[in-house]
Amino acid sequence: MSRTARRGALAAATVALTLTAAACSSSPGSGPSSDPGASSSGSSAFQAQHKGGTLRLVAHAAAGSFDPQVNYTLQYWQLFQSMYDGLLAFKKVNGQESFTVVPDLATAMPKVTNGGKTYTFTLRKGVTFSNGKALTTDDVVASFQRIFKVSSPTAGTFYNGIVGADACLKTPASCTLPQGVIGDAKANTVTINLTAADPEFEYKLAVPHAVVVPKDSPTKDAGTKPLPSTGPYTAASYDPNRALKLVRNPHFKEWSREAEPQGYPDVIDYAFGQTVESEVTAVENGQADWMFDAPPADRLNEIGTKYASQAHVNPLTAFWYATLNVNMAPFNNKLARQAINWAVDRSAVVRLYGGTNLASPACTVLPPGFPGHVESCAYTKGGGTTWKAADLAKAKELVKQSGTAGQEVGIVVQDDDVNKSIGQYLQSLLTQLGYKATLKPLSGNIQFTYIQNTKNKVQLALTSWYQDYPAASDFLNVLLSCASYHPGSDSSINISGFCDKGVDAKMQAALKTSQTDKASADKQWGAVDQTVMGQSPVVPLINPKLIDFTSTRVGNYQFSKQFYMLVGQLWVK
Repeated sequence: MSRTARRGALAAATVALTLTAAACSSSPGSGPSSDPGASSSGSSAFQAQHKGGTLRLVAHAAAGSFDPQVNYTLQYWQLFQSMYDGLLAFKKVNGQESFTVVPDLATAMPKVTNGGKTYTFTLRKGVTFSNGKALTTDDVVASFQRIFKVSSPTAGTFYNGIVGADACLKTPASCTLPQGVIGDAKANTVTINLTAADPEFEYKLAVPHAVVVPKDSPTKDAGTKPLPSTGPYTAASYDPNRALKLVRNPHFKEWSREAEPQGYPDVIDYAFGQTVESEVTAVENGQADWMFDAPPADRLNEIGTKYASQAHVNPLTAFWYATLNVNMAPFNNKLARQAINWAVDRSAVVRLYGGTNLASPACTVLPPGFPGHVESCAYTKGGGTTWKAADLAKAKELVKQSGTAGQEVGIVVQDDDVNKSIGQYLQSLLTQLGYKATLKPLSGNIQFTYIQNTKNKVQLALTSWYQDYPAASDFLNVLLSCASYHPGSDSSINISGFCDKGVDAKMQAALKTSQTDKASADKQWGAVDQTVMGQSPVVPLINPKLIDFTSTRVGNYQFSKQFYMLVGQLWVK
């Protein structure tokens, strides 16, 4: 799930240790001990006695556009799971099974023919959008065209293998995919043709950018005007400066508990503009049921002692990193980029995030435990497979060799406490290296799109990446391929602007190998990771864990490894 930074906890390691030791684990269906009705088994059957009530969520900031084919943030991808549907979906369950793809708007998994290049789906009958219109094959075809028309962030990486996608990427407005996505209304089928077999294609069909929306949806970013949905919830109103309100879709009838289970709350109210301190207080007092932002330092101890049963800590396949703009001074110089990698004290960033029990130092793009990850650390004092210490002397020497000392560097971060504190550390570090560093905090509502657009001339940015699905390409190909770099666009997820034809060729070779030999492909991806780190377009900082802090009203807490806490499955009654 790639998404903007899920903000971490600003705390000392000892405080985080207390929290982690006391917090309840994220076992399937675990809920606060104060809720006697909370499930401990994550029962798959809908429990009608818990249906109803209003679930109250709070966050420091909204996450921009509410268009599911445009938005690329964890904050809203969590919500989209209970709102929008694609032909396929990730299973809405706890744990490892949440990586399993199941039929959603399709009646079954696709029939794959033509050497893995043709996918045929039969569409479910009786599915209705929240505006009362019946779902048809025309909606599916139009939705795939719309991915390109709205310049979805993954159009060039996830869906560029569809026949005709090359033309759509060149001229999005006229995208039709006549041979790529074909609907047959009479047979109620949709056929998707690829230019080459893609073993990850079913994953790509199960993420929000491939959801089906009405065929008459605008062919530009819908922004703050939510589109009709097929899932259990639909948006009644959205003001990114104030609040989002989700209500039940009156036309929803559960067709697959695995793919799209009925939701429990009647209403989900999401308030923005809170301070992180006020979020904690609201959850503690029962005025809010969950906070998006992780608790700050001065509140972790009380949460870990007084409210331990309400804190859920989960490891993540993700990394926080700094982007270095390879097309602008000073980071168009590889030596300057390598200098930053040598200079950053990852243990300091770990402390700022919340300590060793909430994060660990990162050396590579691919996180530990992820396909293709290799234990290797190119930028650590003394060498080795894991990060030990920064080498400031070596970094200063590289800056001197690069001839970039004295140049101005802007550092763009989100304006919450944790991001700002890490940004301030980076500012101090760059100053030590001889640069004139300036910190530029922006609201989380706009920072992620701002740092993607080359018109804003961002030299260094702090951001993060959370997997879309469990494949190495989702980090390396999405973040650092030429296809992900779109100058002048808010949807240019290759924020560093790194486009190396040699590296691209290695990525394409790994993608091809994965069609027949995943283990060999993972080795190739590991080698790509090492090559990328040699070029140093990014600075891996930490691999985080996540705290979900919930109120005593909340039961049936479930954590999907794919999309995190299942919002619509929470009990508040």
